[in-house]
Amino acid sequence: MLRNYLFPLLIVAALAISVSAQQQRPAGAAQPAPTPSAPAPTVALPVSKMAVINSDAFLDQKAGIAKFNSAITKLNGEFQKTKDDLTAMQTRATSLESEITKLQQAPEGTPIDQKSLQAKIDQLEQLKKDIQRKSEDAQNSYNRRRGEIFNPLQDEIGKALEAFAKARGINVIIDAAQVPLLFADEKIDITRAFITEFNSKNPVTAASTTTPPE
Repeated sequence: MLRNYLFPLLIVAALAISVSAQQQRPAGAAQPAPTPSAPAPTVALPVSKMAVINSDAFLDQKAGIAKFNSAITKLNGEFQKTKDDLTAMQTRATSLESEITKLQQAPEGTPIDQKSLQAKIDQLEQLKKDIQRKSEDAQNSYNRRRGEIFNPLQDEIGKALEAFAKARGINVIIDAAQVPLLFADEKIDITRAFITEFNSKNPVTAASTTTPPE
């Protein structure tokens, strides 16, 4: 409440001071010249150079980054046996399902060994559980190994791309694989130039393609 009373009082006091100052100024006295305002400081705008790259092209088997293709081949090779084992298990499960269905749909009067039928059903249920567990374990192992292989490579590519940009005075690079673009002139697309330079400076070696022993 005190502020509501003070505010108009302050306005009245300010008006009284202004009137008093005008009354004390001699008649005909020149008005004081207004103080010129300081010129606004000039701000230098940064010179920018932008480029576009498509990181999806890194994975192209023929024209992409060779180390990526080598890493993918290496990763898939390490899990080929697991994949083959799962395929064999799935084939066996499909065969069991067919055998069970055939027995269950046999014509009426056909003698059926119920004990054998139940054994197949139990075997199928256990096989399905084994497939599920093995698939989950394989997926977890695959994801972990993929990170071990690809994370260092992604860091290597990131550093190489930064050096590539700095060497050419590029300030900003937009990844067309991550950001939708309405239009980009092909003259600013550095995808092919970067892949070519990276492959030339980082050739695939025998060490990078060797599968580690299990």
